[in-house]
Amino acid sequence: MRGSRVAVLTGAGVSTDSGIPDYRGEGAPVRTPMTFQTFLASESARKRYWAGSHLGWRHFGTAEPNAGHFALAALEQGGVVSGVVTQNVDGLHRRAGSTHVVELHGASDRVVCLSCGQVFARQAIADRLEQLNPHVDLEVAIRPNPDGDVDVDDPDAIVIPACTVCGGLLKPDVVFFGEFVPTPVFRQAASLVQGADVLLVAGSSLVVNSGVRLLEIARRRRVPIIVINRGITKGDSRATVKLDAGATETLTAMAEALVA
Repeated sequence: MRGSRVAVLTGAGVSTDSGIPDYRGEGAPVRTPMTFQTFLASESARKRYWAGSHLGWRHFGTAEPNAGHFALAALEQGGVVSGVVTQNVDGLHRRAGSTHVVELHGASDRVVCLSCGQVFARQAIADRLEQLNPHVDLEVAIRPNPDGDVDVDDPDAIVIPACTVCGGLLKPDVVFFGEFVPTPVFRQAASLVQGADVLLVAGSSLVVNSGVRLLEIARRRRVPIIVINRGITKGDSRATVKLDAGATETLTAMAEALVA
């Protein structure tokens, strides 16, 4: 990595030390997440999703970047890392100070209207959700399930905000199951990998196809690939170096070794 331009691809394992669970790691519960098709087709599903997502946002909102996030920001500032492509939607790379971040699957701190494209701050929508539901104690009415979905006592009683510009459906600006990564976003990520001398993958099991496609770009260019992850990943056979280790301590050690 010394003297090279390093592109970084991060997954959920980078954020576990910030208290955000890894839903694909060893021992993680099997999930049946909301699909984009279900979200569009069912108002009841949208109400259940927004109610559960509201609690999730509260948790995301209190999460803080960990030492691994700060290490990547330091590596960028030190001229080692040319940019970070992240599969995470928590926004912690940006908050840690990384400036060249491609959020492959979107960001949970933004909400977008599916009709007119207007973008809102997530906190503003969270405030509106609470204002529209003064009669519902969301902490009591919603119970998380082990599969990541939620039970809501009376989903139809929950009022969800609409777009204040056109009245359209609002959706967190994240890629749902059943959605594709927007082409311009993937192009940004691919460009970063194509311009790098090394690809560093941290905290990702590389189950999601978009991450595998970026790994394949690096493999075809015959640049070294470093994989840091606890447990097996789909990129292990293509890695030049595989470190079965935690992302936080490894990234911190890299920053200490490579940045004066």
